[in-house]
Order: sequence, then C-alpha cells, then structure tokens
Amino acid sequence: MKFDPFRELDRVAGALLENRPGLRLMPMDLYREKDHYVLAADLPGIDPGSVDIDVDGQLLTIRAERTLRGTEGVKWLTRERESGSFLRQLNLGQGIDTEGIAARYENGVLSVTIPVSERAKPRKIEVVTGESAASVESTAVEGRAAHQGAVEA
Repeated sequence: MKFDPFRELDRVAGALLENRPGLRLMPMDLYREKDHYVLAADLPGIDPGSVDIDVDGQLLTIRAERTLRGTEGVKWLTRERESGSFLRQLNLGQGIDTEGIAARYENGVLSVTIPVSERAKPRKIEVVTGESAASVESTAVEGRAAHQGAVEA
C-alpha cells in the first residue's frame, strides 16, 4: 500500500472539521491539463457572493457560506441539507503562477484554474551532434577556464 500524504491530510482535516459545528469540508477534484491545474469543488446551493478565494504565498484558501431558509413557523419532515461555512486549503507548492489564478462558479461547481509558471513548464533540450557538439564543448571548456581564472585572481 502506498502512502499518500495529501489523502492523509484530507482525512485528518475532515476528522477535525467534522467535530466543529458549522464548518464543512467541500469535496473536490484536482487535475492537470496541459499548462494549468483545474480544481473543481462541489458547492451546491451556495450564493456565489459568499465565495471567497485567497492566495497567501503558496497557500490557496477557499471559503463559502450556505444559509438555508429560516425555521420559524416551519415543521420540518426531513432536513438533510446543512447550512454553515465551507473551507478548503491547498498548498500550491513551487512552479505556480499565483497571479494568473482564475475562478468561476456554475451549476453548483466552483472551478479554479491554476496556471503553471513558465519556468516550471516542460521544455525540450536540444541535442547537438558532430562538429556542432565539439564547438559547444570547446565553448563550455573555455568558459570554465575563464571562470576559474577570474576566481583565482
């Protein structure tokens, strides 16, 4: 069995939030598509105006509030929908363009697009052959020799 620290963190956070009245954990999916990540969080019945998304350094925090109809003069037959605050925090790590994060709320799903920074995107390294390889190698050797001379001076 493989240890997944993110799943373990979610499990612990869920256990902690379960015992706190009014604070709920929102279910989400997270995947990478080309040069960005997409986070999709289920928030049915949430007023889009109550959704708050913050980035502090590498920490992304999503908060939302669901308020249900008042209970005055109502005789409930069943009540399974919960009101309260929803919270999710993710450590973005390195290689994320935090300035380019965008979000949209549609049909009860909050979608957050998190772009990968230019320096973290995959790139091709040119492989040189023949005479061009010898030229590149001699240039690199000359550069190291010049650097050593400058360091020794």
